[in-house]
Amino acid sequence: MEPFHSLGLHRPFRPAADPAGPTHVVRHGPLHRVLAFTGFSIHDVINDPIARNIVAGYFKLHRQVWRRCEIVDLERWWNNTGRS
Repeated sequence: MEPFHSLGLHRPFRPAADPAGPTHVVRHGPLHRVLAFTGFSIHDVINDPIARNIVAGYFKLHRQVWRRCEIVDLERWWNNTGRS
């Protein structure tokens, strides 16, 4: 054992590389959720005007619901901050 190891003076430790490689995280945004809900692919949306209108309608509905949820959460937070 090295004499200065207890003082924190030792050779720096470098962790071994992960053999599996980096992990990629894919975030599913609102469009992916709407496409999964409607059952259309992105190719259907591009090539079919009916599918495009359906997906656009559900996307707008998703935005409205998301905004309303944020407003309700903020109102709930605001009303509860004055109480102890």
